[in-house]
Amino acid sequence: MAPPLTDADLAKLRARLDALARELGFDQVGVADTDLATDEANLERWLAERRHGGMDYMARHGRRRSRPAELVPGTLRVISLRMRSSAPDAAPASAVLNDGARAYIARYALGRDYHKLLRGRLAELAARLTAEFGPFGHRAFCDSAPVMEKPLARNAGLGWIGKHTNLINDRAGSLFMLGELYTDLPLAPDAPAKDRCGTCTACLPACPTGAITAPYQLDARRCISYLTIEHHGPIPEALRSAIGNRVFGCDDCQLVCPWNKFAEVAAEPDFRVRHRLDSADLVELFAWSEAEYLEKTEGSALRRLGYGRWLRNLAVALGNAPRSAAAAAALAARAGDADPVLREHVAWALARQAQAG
Repeated sequence: MAPPLTDADLAKLRARLDALARELGFDQVGVADTDLATDEANLERWLAERRHGGMDYMARHGRRRSRPAELVPGTLRVISLRMRSSAPDAAPASAVLNDGARAYIARYALGRDYHKLLRGRLAELAARLTAEFGPFGHRAFCDSAPVMEKPLARNAGLGWIGKHTNLINDRAGSLFMLGELYTDLPLAPDAPAKDRCGTCTACLPACPTGAITAPYQLDARRCISYLTIEHHGPIPEALRSAIGNRVFGCDDCQLVCPWNKFAEVAAEPDFRVRHRLDSADLVELFAWSEAEYLEKTEGSALRRLGYGRWLRNLAVALGNAPRSAAAAAALAARAGDADPVLREHVAWALARQAQAG
């Protein structure tokens, strides 16, 4: 067994951690302890109110989500890291949202799947630290296990959780992704970030479906990101018109956040736009075969939808699109689809197209 690291060793390790994180493309790194008692209580109240909708996995792991050492025995600290994720070459979000004939895809999902990229960088970070300082207990996560990544990032000093429930950094806004290393290294924790939302409530009225029910309160059942990504089955009809042309995720609450005036696009080339999906035509996307969908979403976060939900979301967007013969024809071509969920959404969209001005 290797001798325990001294305080001097841990200080050197922390300095190397910061340097290696920058070399691997991370924008910031911090260290948190594992105390999430307040966040655990908030999570359990949110679950009891059923605000997680169909995301049963949020409750499935019990308190291992809020007690890191129960998920990974021996965990003493959590190393939290962030990386800018907004596609650097994407069309302006506002221009796409204002063109109802085009598909809006959340800006983080236009390039390579961030899960794969960040997990690979986290593994490399741990390997380099091991090579320099010897073996240590660790496990890497990137939205891949029951981890309270935003509270941990807040506690590690990476930002505060804003009124829209996303993490905000005072130098970088909120357009970034998070990854974590659970570790048994007794590193000194960083100071938690302080809430700097102040009196601003711009994100609340910006939510198209009213999912932000109060400051710091999100009802996932109304959230467009949940409805278009996590939710299986029919999208509630009462919420469809508010979805507009958003076919994968929603950035509205972040687009109006004044802190995002400091946000920068991703430096990572893998986050560049693929297949012109930053402003693609809805009719064109709806015509994709399953083989085309699988080819063009390979290595992308869009793949998690599956072809059926991809078409379901596009049908809703076409129902909300300006009236056109092309949209109506595209919908009519799938009116007899074998999937009953898609058929129902297509019927709704055709009725909307017939009514559109």
